[in-house]
Amino acid sequence: MRLLVIVMLLSVVPGFGGEGKSVVYTIGDKKFEGYFADAGKKAPFILLIHDWDGLTDYEVQRSEMFKKLGYTVFAADLFGKGIRPKALEDKKRLTGALYADRTAMRTLMNGAIEAARSNGAAVENGVAIGYCFGGAAVLELARAGVPLKGFITFHGGLATPEGQGYTKTKGKVLILHGSADQAVPVEQFTALAGELEKAHVDHEMILYGGADHAFTVFGGERYNREADKKSWNRCTGFLKELFGVSE
Repeated sequence: MRLLVIVMLLSVVPGFGGEGKSVVYTIGDKKFEGYFADAGKKAPFILLIHDWDGLTDYEVQRSEMFKKLGYTVFAADLFGKGIRPKALEDKKRLTGALYADRTAMRTLMNGAIEAARSNGAAVENGVAIGYCFGGAAVLELARAGVPLKGFITFHGGLATPEGQGYTKTKGKVLILHGSADQAVPVEQFTALAGELEKAHVDHEMILYGGADHAFTVFGGERYNREADKKSWNRCTGFLKELFGVSE
């Protein structure tokens, strides 16, 4: 997939409920639609990666929460403009295609970073944050050596593809995970800890007792209020440590 990014910033936000802007951008010959919450030119940058539902109001809400703390956020779209799967088989198909083609996954995230840069985001002073599938994608950026200051996953996929590793990782890694996660079991958490330690990556990993997969998703069947609050506080504390930003 060629990394050719063309960006168009819209003044309205069709389909999104936040105060930010919809950004339509093209990678190769395919259009994508991200969400841009701008906190100002000097604000630290967050690349936000969605779960397997695609970019929805959940990511928009999280983007606005980060913006209120002083961060400029670009919520990327890894599926394509208007592609927001509802059926389980469609979610598996879309994420499965990217798990099978890690080069394409990296290209899409790098394209999103360039789209954010084109709209004035200070991408050289940023982190990547992902939820579920997005967490796995964020770790792909970390392994690729993308020059970000941090990589944060909430209940994300933690397995490392064969032939990959963390020797190129440049930023700090924060893993926020549930001990009751059946989709991404604790064995993957433990294995990742060993990999990061072996590669001498500055990392922090937290398990929240009793929290299942997707524990931060508001209104979801597995939402865990206590784990959501604690993980949000650690995430924002981690960001403050990196950037010195406060409310």
